[in-house]
Amino acid sequence: MSTTQHDAVSGEQRERSEQSVREDLAAAYRLFALFGMDDAIYTHLSVRVPGRHDHFLINPFGLLFSEVTASSLVKIDLDGNKVDASESEVNAAGFTIHSAVHAARHDAACVMHTHTVGGMAVASLRDGLQTTNQWALQFYGRVAYHDFEGLALDLDERARLVASLGDKAKALILRNHGLLTVGRSVAEAFILMFNLERACRVQLAIQSSGQPVRPLSPEVSEKTALQFEKGGANASQADPHAREWNAFKRRLEAADGLGYRA
Repeated sequence: MSTTQHDAVSGEQRERSEQSVREDLAAAYRLFALFGMDDAIYTHLSVRVPGRHDHFLINPFGLLFSEVTASSLVKIDLDGNKVDASESEVNAAGFTIHSAVHAARHDAACVMHTHTVGGMAVASLRDGLQTTNQWALQFYGRVAYHDFEGLALDLDERARLVASLGDKAKALILRNHGLLTVGRSVAEAFILMFNLERACRVQLAIQSSGQPVRPLSPEVSEKTALQFEKGGANASQADPHAREWNAFKRRLEAADGLGYRA
Protein backbone atom coordinates (compact mmCIF):
# COMPACT_ATOMS: atom_id res chain seq x y z
CA MET A 1 0.00 0.00 0.00
CA SER A 2 1.37 3.40 -0.95
CA THR A 3 1.74 6.23 1.54
CA THR A 4 -1.15 8.07 -0.13
CA GLN A 5 -3.41 5.01 0.11
CA HIS A 6 -2.40 4.47 3.75
CA ASP A 7 -3.19 8.11 4.59
CA ALA A 8 -6.57 7.79 2.88
CA VAL A 9 -7.42 4.63 4.85
CA SER A 10 -6.26 6.25 8.11
CA GLY A 11 -8.43 9.27 7.37
CA GLU A 12 -11.46 7.07 6.74
CA GLN A 13 -10.81 5.18 9.99
CA ARG A 14 -10.61 8.44 11.92
CA GLU A 15 -13.88 9.62 10.38
CA ARG A 16 -15.61 6.34 11.28
CA SER A 17 -14.17 6.51 14.78
CA GLU A 18 -15.31 10.11 15.26
CA GLN A 19 -18.77 9.27 13.94
CA SER A 20 -18.97 6.40 16.41
CA VAL A 21 -18.18 8.59 19.42
CA ARG A 22 -20.55 11.27 18.09
CA GLU A 23 -23.35 8.71 18.03
CA ASP A 24 -22.50 7.43 21.50
CA LEU A 25 -22.42 10.95 22.97
CA ALA A 26 -25.71 11.86 21.28
CA ALA A 27 -27.21 8.64 22.68
CA ALA A 28 -26.03 9.63 26.17
CA TYR A 29 -27.74 13.01 25.84
CA ARG A 30 -30.99 11.36 24.75
CA LEU A 31 -30.75 8.77 27.55
CA PHE A 32 -30.28 11.49 30.17
CA ALA A 33 -33.46 13.10 28.84
CA LEU A 34 -35.27 9.76 28.84
CA PHE A 35 -34.33 9.11 32.47
CA GLY A 36 -35.07 12.67 33.63
CA MET A 37 -31.44 13.48 34.35
CA ASP A 38 -31.28 16.60 32.16
CA ASP A 39 -31.72 20.26 33.13
CA ALA A 40 -33.51 22.03 30.26
CA ILE A 41 -30.72 23.42 28.01
CA TYR A 42 -28.11 23.35 30.78
CA THR A 43 -25.41 20.90 31.89
CA HIS A 44 -23.15 19.16 29.44
CA LEU A 45 -21.52 15.95 28.31
CA SER A 46 -18.35 15.92 26.23
CA VAL A 47 -16.08 13.42 24.54
CA ARG A 48 -12.58 13.79 23.18
CA VAL A 49 -12.18 13.44 19.42
CA PRO A 50 -10.39 10.12 18.73
CA GLY A 51 -6.70 10.58 18.07
CA ARG A 52 -6.61 14.10 19.52
CA HIS A 53 -5.88 15.39 23.01
CA ASP A 54 -6.86 18.97 22.18
CA HIS A 55 -10.28 18.65 20.51
CA PHE A 56 -13.56 17.57 22.06
CA LEU A 57 -17.25 17.43 21.19
CA ILE A 58 -19.94 19.12 23.28
CA ASN A 59 -23.61 20.02 22.94
CA PRO A 60 -24.75 23.17 21.14
CA PHE A 61 -26.07 25.65 23.70
CA GLY A 62 -29.82 26.01 23.34
CA LEU A 63 -30.82 22.46 22.41
CA LEU A 64 -32.69 20.24 24.83
CA PHE A 65 -30.89 16.97 25.51
CA SER A 66 -33.73 15.21 23.69
CA GLU A 67 -32.87 17.22 20.54
CA VAL A 68 -29.13 16.49 20.39
CA THR A 69 -27.91 14.48 17.40
CA ALA A 70 -24.50 13.21 16.35
CA SER A 71 -24.11 15.91 13.69
CA SER A 72 -25.28 18.77 15.93
CA LEU A 73 -22.39 18.30 18.39
CA VAL A 74 -19.86 21.13 18.27
CA LYS A 75 -16.14 20.38 17.97
CA ILE A 76 -13.97 22.82 19.93
CA ASP A 77 -10.37 23.03 21.10
CA LEU A 78 -9.06 23.56 24.63
CA ASP A 79 -9.21 27.34 24.13
CA GLY A 80 -12.89 27.23 23.20
CA ASN A 81 -12.36 27.82 19.48
CA LYS A 82 -14.61 25.98 17.04
CA VAL A 83 -12.64 23.49 15.00
CA ASP A 84 -15.31 22.98 12.34
CA ALA A 85 -17.71 25.53 10.93
CA SER A 86 -20.77 25.77 13.15
CA GLU A 87 -23.31 28.47 13.88
CA SER A 88 -24.00 26.97 17.32
CA GLU A 89 -22.76 28.49 20.55
CA VAL A 90 -21.19 26.57 23.42
CA ASN A 91 -22.24 27.16 27.03
CA ALA A 92 -19.42 29.09 28.73
CA ALA A 93 -19.80 27.10 31.95
CA GLY A 94 -19.63 23.90 29.96
CA PHE A 95 -16.39 25.01 28.33
CA THR A 96 -14.87 25.97 31.69
CA ILE A 97 -15.54 22.60 33.32
CA HIS A 98 -14.93 20.29 30.39
CA SER A 99 -11.83 21.98 28.98
CA ALA A 100 -10.27 21.83 32.45
CA VAL A 101 -10.75 18.08 32.81
CA HIS A 102 -9.87 17.15 29.23
CA ALA A 103 -6.66 19.21 29.41
CA ALA A 104 -5.54 17.77 32.75
CA ARG A 105 -6.61 14.14 32.45
CA HIS A 106 -5.65 12.36 29.25
CA ASP A 107 -7.56 9.30 30.49
CA ALA A 108 -10.71 11.44 30.53
CA ALA A 109 -12.02 10.60 27.08
CA CYS A 110 -15.52 11.49 28.26
CA VAL A 111 -16.70 13.96 30.91
CA MET A 112 -20.30 14.19 32.12
CA HIS A 113 -21.82 16.86 34.37
CA THR A 114 -25.39 16.89 35.70
CA HIS A 115 -27.78 18.94 37.82
CA THR A 116 -30.12 16.20 39.02
CA VAL A 117 -32.42 16.43 42.03
CA GLY A 118 -30.69 13.53 43.78
CA GLY A 119 -27.19 14.67 42.87
CA MET A 120 -27.71 18.31 43.83
CA ALA A 121 -29.37 17.30 47.10
CA VAL A 122 -26.46 15.09 48.17
CA ALA A 123 -23.98 17.69 46.92
CA SER A 124 -25.60 20.15 49.32
CA LEU A 125 -25.28 17.89 52.36
CA ARG A 126 -22.38 18.61 54.70
CA ASP A 127 -21.13 15.00 54.61
CA GLY A 128 -21.85 14.38 50.92
CA LEU A 129 -22.22 10.83 49.65
CA GLN A 130 -22.60 8.08 52.22
CA THR A 131 -21.44 4.67 51.01
CA THR A 132 -24.23 2.70 52.67
CA ASN A 133 -25.64 0.73 49.72
CA GLN A 134 -24.35 -1.34 46.83
CA TRP A 135 -24.56 1.42 44.21
CA ALA A 136 -22.79 3.88 46.50
CA LEU A 137 -20.05 1.38 47.34
CA GLN A 138 -18.80 1.67 43.77
CA PHE A 139 -17.51 5.07 44.89
CA TYR A 140 -16.13 4.04 48.28
CA GLY A 141 -12.99 6.12 48.80
CA ARG A 142 -13.16 7.06 45.13
CA VAL A 143 -15.19 10.26 45.00
CA ALA A 144 -13.66 13.74 45.20
CA TYR A 145 -15.25 17.06 46.16
CA HIS A 146 -14.98 20.60 44.83
CA ASP A 147 -16.28 23.62 46.75
CA PHE A 148 -18.90 25.87 45.18
CA GLU A 149 -17.54 29.13 43.74
CA GLY A 150 -20.64 30.38 41.92
CA LEU A 151 -21.59 29.66 38.31
CA ALA A 152 -18.62 28.04 36.56
CA LEU A 153 -17.85 31.03 34.34
CA ASP A 154 -14.42 32.03 35.66
CA LEU A 155 -11.58 30.37 33.78
CA ASP A 156 -9.27 30.62 36.78
CA GLU A 157 -11.49 28.08 38.58
CA ARG A 158 -10.24 25.39 36.19
CA ALA A 159 -6.97 24.87 38.08
CA ARG A 160 -8.80 24.46 41.38
CA LEU A 161 -11.36 22.12 39.84
CA VAL A 162 -8.75 19.73 38.43
CA ALA A 163 -6.82 19.90 41.71
CA SER A 164 -10.00 18.79 43.50
CA LEU A 165 -10.53 15.96 41.01
CA GLY A 166 -6.94 14.77 41.24
CA ASP A 167 -5.29 12.36 38.84
CA LYS A 168 -7.27 9.20 39.65
CA ALA A 169 -10.85 9.98 40.76
CA LYS A 170 -13.58 9.24 38.23
CA ALA A 171 -16.34 10.92 40.22
CA LEU A 172 -16.45 14.47 41.51
CA ILE A 173 -19.21 15.99 43.63
CA LEU A 174 -19.44 19.72 43.00
CA ARG A 175 -20.70 20.96 46.35
CA ASN A 176 -24.11 22.70 46.25
CA HIS A 177 -23.99 22.20 42.49
CA GLY A 178 -24.12 18.69 41.04
CA LEU A 179 -22.20 15.63 39.89
CA LEU A 180 -19.36 14.96 37.45
CA THR A 181 -17.97 11.68 36.13
CA VAL A 182 -14.96 10.86 33.98
CA GLY A 183 -14.61 7.80 31.76
CA ARG A 184 -12.30 6.23 29.22
CA SER A 185 -15.38 6.02 26.99
CA VAL A 186 -18.89 7.45 26.77
CA ALA A 187 -20.16 4.11 28.07
CA GLU A 188 -18.01 4.20 31.20
CA ALA A 189 -18.78 7.83 32.05
CA PHE A 190 -22.51 7.26 31.51
CA ILE A 191 -22.70 4.12 33.65
CA LEU A 192 -20.72 5.83 36.42
CA MET A 193 -23.11 8.79 36.35
CA PHE A 194 -26.20 6.59 36.22
CA ASN A 195 -25.02 4.64 39.27
CA LEU A 196 -23.87 7.75 41.15
CA GLU A 197 -27.26 9.37 40.67
CA ARG A 198 -29.02 6.21 41.86
CA ALA A 199 -26.74 6.07 44.90
CA CYS A 200 -27.72 9.65 45.74
CA ARG A 201 -31.42 8.87 45.41
CA VAL A 202 -31.09 5.79 47.63
CA GLN A 203 -29.27 7.86 50.24
CA LEU A 204 -32.09 10.40 50.30
CA ALA A 205 -34.64 7.59 50.65
CA ILE A 206 -32.68 6.11 53.56
CA GLN A 207 -32.39 9.49 55.27
CA SER A 208 -36.08 10.23 54.82
CA SER A 209 -36.96 6.97 56.58
CA GLY A 210 -35.47 8.19 59.85
CA GLN A 211 -34.23 4.67 60.55
CA PRO A 212 -30.66 3.83 61.59
CA VAL A 213 -28.35 2.67 58.80
CA ARG A 214 -26.85 -0.82 58.91
CA PRO A 215 -23.07 -0.27 59.00
CA LEU A 216 -20.67 -1.89 56.53
CA SER A 217 -17.08 -2.74 57.36
CA PRO A 218 -14.22 -0.98 55.55
CA GLU A 219 -13.04 -4.39 54.32
CA VAL A 220 -16.36 -5.26 52.64
CA SER A 221 -16.72 -1.72 51.32
CA GLU A 222 -13.27 -1.77 49.68
CA LYS A 223 -13.82 -5.28 48.32
CA THR A 224 -17.05 -4.15 46.65
CA ALA A 225 -15.45 -1.05 45.17
CA LEU A 226 -12.66 -3.18 43.70
CA GLN A 227 -15.21 -5.60 42.25
CA PHE A 228 -16.88 -2.68 40.47
CA GLU A 229 -13.51 -1.43 39.21
CA LYS A 230 -12.77 -4.84 37.69
CA GLY A 231 -16.05 -4.84 35.79
CA GLY A 232 -18.33 -6.62 38.26
CA ALA A 233 -20.45 -9.28 36.54
CA ASN A 234 -18.93 -8.22 33.18
CA ALA A 235 -15.29 -8.61 34.26
CA SER A 236 -14.68 -11.41 31.74
CA GLN A 237 -15.69 -9.20 28.79
CA ALA A 238 -13.11 -7.44 26.61
CA ASP A 239 -15.04 -4.22 27.28
CA PRO A 240 -16.84 -4.59 30.62
CA HIS A 241 -19.10 -1.63 29.81
CA ALA A 242 -20.23 -2.76 26.36
CA ARG A 243 -22.98 -5.15 27.43
CA GLU A 244 -24.75 -2.62 29.66
CA TRP A 245 -24.18 0.29 27.28
CA ASN A 246 -25.65 -1.65 24.36
CA ALA A 247 -28.68 -2.47 26.50
CA PHE A 248 -29.12 1.22 27.32
CA LYS A 249 -28.97 2.10 23.63
CA ARG A 250 -31.62 -0.54 22.85
CA ARG A 251 -33.81 1.06 25.53
CA LEU A 252 -33.29 4.44 23.88
CA GLU A 253 -34.01 3.15 20.38
CA ALA A 254 -37.19 1.41 21.54
CA ALA A 255 -38.44 4.66 23.08
CA ASP A 256 -37.00 7.25 20.71
CA GLY A 257 -35.88 5.56 17.51
CA LEU A 258 -32.56 6.19 15.76
CA GLY A 259 -32.83 9.95 15.46
CA TYR A 260 -29.81 10.51 17.70
CA ARG A 261 -27.54 9.11 14.97
CA ALA A 262 -28.44 11.80 12.44
